[in-house]
Amino acid sequence: MSMKQTPMSPNKHTSNGSASVLPLENAFSDSLAMLNSEKAVEELIQQPILHGIDDHLIEFAEALRTVAKALRQAAEGKASAQAEASEWKRKYELERTHNLQLENKAMPSEKHLDENGRVVHLTNKPLLSDGAVEKSDRCCGEHGICSHQVLRDGEHDHDASVVPNKMTRKASFKLSWCCKGAKSDQKKHDIVSFEKGNITTAERSSKQISLKWESPPQTVLILTKPNSTAVRILCSELVRWLKEQKSLNIVVEPRVRTELLTESSYYQFVQTWENDKEIMSLHSKVDLVVTLGGDGTVLWAASMFKGPVPPVVPFSLGSLGFMTPFYSERYKEYLDSILRGPISITLRHRLQCHVIRDSAKSDLDSEEPILVLNEVTIDRGISSFLTNLECYCDNSFVTCVQGDGLILSTTSGSTAYSLAAGGSMVHPQVPGILFTPICPHSLSFRPLILPEYVTIRVQVPFNSRGHAWASFDGKDRKKLAPGDALVCSMATWPVPTACQADSTSDFLRSIHEGLHWNLRKTQSFDGPRET
Repeated sequence: MSMKQTPMSPNKHTSNGSASVLPLENAFSDSLAMLNSEKAVEELIQQPILHGIDDHLIEFAEALRTVAKALRQAAEGKASAQAEASEWKRKYELERTHNLQLENKAMPSEKHLDENGRVVHLTNKPLLSDGAVEKSDRCCGEHGICSHQVLRDGEHDHDASVVPNKMTRKASFKLSWCCKGAKSDQKKHDIVSFEKGNITTAERSSKQISLKWESPPQTVLILTKPNSTAVRILCSELVRWLKEQKSLNIVVEPRVRTELLTESSYYQFVQTWENDKEIMSLHSKVDLVVTLGGDGTVLWAASMFKGPVPPVVPFSLGSLGFMTPFYSERYKEYLDSILRGPISITLRHRLQCHVIRDSAKSDLDSEEPILVLNEVTIDRGISSFLTNLECYCDNSFVTCVQGDGLILSTTSGSTAYSLAAGGSMVHPQVPGILFTPICPHSLSFRPLILPEYVTIRVQVPFNSRGHAWASFDGKDRKKLAPGDALVCSMATWPVPTACQADSTSDFLRSIHEGLHWNLRKTQSFDGPRET
């Protein structure tokens, strides 16, 4: 007998009730699966586009991370630069304190008691008679600059072994601003004037400086270029003429005195020095310096005086003479006029250079200062790598020099190495420091001219590939290792050189004759003309 099964209603529960619900759920899930498959197909269709967008988002996120890293590095670099600038500022203050201490040592003072028993500090000054002192006080600040203001020459207690008993007290002189003729419109006045609350620039006061002897010169120092027969002959004639016609004391180098005595025993009166201590005291005994040679002889003469420099009369017997305006053939005429006075002079500024080693505990722990009249050069020496030099001006970062080197020049040295490296020619009376790169590996690195009151620091960074070398007026080369620094500032003592006419005329004549500056054939007058 067959039995027909009747379907069970859903509301009827059995022991197997849970299983009875599964067919309905399976049907519903099947329908959902079909829907999901259609969505999956659509997602598959759209999948490449979504992946592309994700790739772009990933690249953008990486770019943001790179930018954030660069900004973080820039912030760290800025903080490091600020800290380094603060450190340089502290070191420069120490350097200025050191310079002030050196100046104070150069002018010792003595303590005396006045009538009331109070301590009075007296600074050493030249010993003059009462009339001379009164006259000197009148001239100071009224008509110009006196010799003791420029040279501060009061070291009369030095050992006078340089020159025997014939040596007398130095001659005194006065410097003043002079005008060209009585009808000249050049008058002494302030550079800047204040009127009714407005600042106006008046006429310039940097006119020609004139030197007038207040007492006749007594001693002349003669410096000559070595290994020159013409210079040797002229030197013997000059010494004889100064002694016989002018009755002056003559001081020469030991080498020159030997040459003169070899020529004749007549020159026994010629004096010289024996050691460096006597050279250091020459400025207190010598009234005038005469050089026979070229610019190199003038540089040698300036290097002998670490402090005040007597007036220098440079005669031209070299190849190029930017600082030697006097012709040797007319030495009698020139010297006769100079010894009578007054004479026009050019005050040539010098640079004072300190080398500070990385091992130094402070900037005060530096090597002996070196004075240069032309320039100090920092180059790469024999290294094949570019020079890497960090340069600072006072508290400001200037640049990083990458090339063959750097020249720090005076305006007197603007016609020397700086000119060959592309620097400008500057009138020697212009106070300034020339900042000239040597073959920089940059198309935009142009030379600079900085004011004379700044302090320049050039340092070899620790990441430099090689050493640097510093030379001072072409000699005394010093090796600068990574971490070493060279600090340069304007020296206190200029070099006064005599002029044949005046500073400007001598300067222009030197660049015309020595460099043939702007020498060109004149344009023909018979060409086309404007109508």
